Amino acid sequence: MGKGHSGALVTIVERKMRFTVSTSVNNKSAETVTAATIALLEPYRNVVETITADNGKEFAYHEKMTADLGCGVYFADPYCSWQRGLNENTNGLLRQYWPKSTNFKKIEESEVKSVIVKLNDRPRKNLITKAQLN
Repeated sequence: MGKGHSGALVTIVERKMRFTVSTSVNNKSAETVTAATIALLEPYRNVVETITADNGKEFAYHEKMTADLGCGVYFADPYCSWQRGLNENTNGLLRQYWPKSTNFKKIEESEVKSVIVKLNDRPRKNLITKAQLN
């Protein structure tokens, strides 16, 4: 979320490989976030099995995501951000590029894509063993 609710980023992180996709949106309405999520995951619809979201109003149309992407949508328990720890950590990494005072309405989509490429190329600690990946 940007300063004074000025735009936002929709960020989705794959749990095992840490692959991240993101896009900027003008607001956090359920319609906008649902459309952005579907657009981000459409190229990967064959491998998307589940989405875990927080309990915000922006995920009110989770049934549409389920229908369009053919995956399950689950919700973290209220006030349990650790249940989505990887996503929270990724959002913290994005804050290295865009501090809290950033107006995301002024950020170009090409800049978002450039930062996501850098983030996906960045080595990240992974505690999952090779046996768990199989």
